[in-house]
Amino acid sequence: MFEGEYDVIVVGGGHAGCEAAAAAANMGSSTLLVTMNLQTIGQMSCNPAMGGIAKGQIVREIDALGGYSGVITDRSAIQFKMLNKSKGPAMWSPRAQSDRMRFAEEWRMALEQTENLDFYQEMVSDLLISGDRVAGVRTSLGLEIRGRSVVLTNGTFLNGLIHIGDKQFGGGRAGERAARGITEQLTQVGFDSGRMKTGTPPRVDGRSLDYSKMVVQPGDDEPGRFSYLDTPLLKRQRDCHMTYTSPEVHDLLREGFDRSPMFNGRIKSIGPRYCPSIEDKIHRFSDKDRHQIFVEPEGWSTVEVYVNGFSTSLPEDVQYRALKSVAGFEKVKFFRPGYAIEYDYFPPTQLRHTLETKLISNLYFAGQINGTTGYEEAASQGLMAGINAHLKLQEKEPFILRRDEAYIGVLIDDLITKGTEEPYRMFTSRAEYRTLLRQDNADLRLTERGYRIGLASEARLRAVELKRSQAEELVGFFKQTSFVPEEINPILETVGSKKVKQGDKLFKVFARPQVAMKHMLQLDSVSDYIREKDLGSEVLEQAEIEVKYSGYIEKEKTNADKLQRLENIKIPEQFDYTQVRSLSYEAREKLGKIRPATLSQASRVSGVSPSDISVLMVFLGR
Repeated sequence: MFEGEYDVIVVGGGHAGCEAAAAAANMGSSTLLVTMNLQTIGQMSCNPAMGGIAKGQIVREIDALGGYSGVITDRSAIQFKMLNKSKGPAMWSPRAQSDRMRFAEEWRMALEQTENLDFYQEMVSDLLISGDRVAGVRTSLGLEIRGRSVVLTNGTFLNGLIHIGDKQFGGGRAGERAARGITEQLTQVGFDSGRMKTGTPPRVDGRSLDYSKMVVQPGDDEPGRFSYLDTPLLKRQRDCHMTYTSPEVHDLLREGFDRSPMFNGRIKSIGPRYCPSIEDKIHRFSDKDRHQIFVEPEGWSTVEVYVNGFSTSLPEDVQYRALKSVAGFEKVKFFRPGYAIEYDYFPPTQLRHTLETKLISNLYFAGQINGTTGYEEAASQGLMAGINAHLKLQEKEPFILRRDEAYIGVLIDDLITKGTEEPYRMFTSRAEYRTLLRQDNADLRLTERGYRIGLASEARLRAVELKRSQAEELVGFFKQTSFVPEEINPILETVGSKKVKQGDKLFKVFARPQVAMKHMLQLDSVSDYIREKDLGSEVLEQAEIEVKYSGYIEKEKTNADKLQRLENIKIPEQFDYTQVRSLSYEAREKLGKIRPATLSQASRVSGVSPSDISVLMVFLGR
């Protein structure tokens, strides 16, 4: 069945696997996507939504590089919201509710229309390894499929164990079997592995809910999109709703704590700190008498509803009784109960920044196998693994994003240099250059780089070049064009800003926090210029941010340039840290294990102090 040899074999058809397969194939590698079930390609295992705080920025970065997640989300969205609009633009984060079935269908169709990509349905039980290099995969039927590189994106399937109260059974997802064999083989080869936990809430019948007792959560009046391409904008949207737990609900949940696998010792692994189960929330935050519950439709037509905020592994009878006491859920009917799942992962300090493993050449890990949680985090890793698998086979320079270039760069650098002992989730606070890494400028930051490696299309590049030039010209217009007090003061008065006594450049008054682009458009000179140049909303937004945050942006660029000097100091791969006696013992141990590629990466390894970096700098001859 498989007489030839593939360039890239991707194991797993979730968000990481889909992006990895698409990237490698679109760059020209002969690619095979092997998954246990072709009907669940691109499935949203948990909530039916993409984006959110920091995660929305990642999706836009994936799109800017030429990945598929943004396009798929736009094609399957049922609601769009820009979160944090009351804060500065570094915090603005797009989020979309998706039609779960349509999302998976769009992924399947997009992949089937991708050249160089084949599919095969079966479990991969182990890898073919020749010396210190991967040579392909072996399936549960004993088929050997040769491949020059392999990307593992196994999600929660590696020895997955599902918990519902005191019941437990093997599975990688409800209704699907776990994957066996790969963990055992990799640990025999020398990899360290661990266990993590995640969970999901009940799904219920929307026809059984009383929405009149809930708070409506509509989408934006003018919905946006994730992709920088001309994907369709939403013309209609589905509402979400919000309700709350109560002391009565909490008491009912506590009745099942003695049967909770979280509290009786059955679950020994660590779950996501920032997405706790409902039992964990009422245990850790016992002073709170209520918690938010978001009621999210699963699609345009289905009546199935996702109960966001009620993730649980309590017994199904406890889940049911407690949920019936939530306002609006008095007559609730369950489609399926919530559950927790434990699974194997491999500490990501065993990887290079390309996501290639240090022990086995041409073997890449992406997604939850690296200890992350979330569709967006997984998809971005899959994209980077697919890109780098292709580039290495072509003997080209690896593709690595810096921390000041992308949230994807922050994510991978955190994983490689610091590792993680709990499911890693991206937040804006993890990025020290978040004013540079905004959702509005991901195309300006990354599309040219995506084009140079052969992933982003020329049409994308031309669109970015036009947007950049138009935004720069508009900012220049504000810097060069003057105003007189008589025309600007009425506008300043309406927004509560101090009136001016003499004329000046538009840039100066536009930089005031109370003055927005909509106010500047009241000036004939501004509206005439924008109409004449036919400038779109993205250009106006970009120019406004550049005007108002120019000081912050320049400061972060300066700090990033300073860091880049350390990034340029390379550390030889086989550098012997034990010979540098001036290093602390902890630094020698950590650096010898993680083996950072540059002095900058070494500075971010947990346990390495500034004095250790100074010692290394001297030793390396500056």
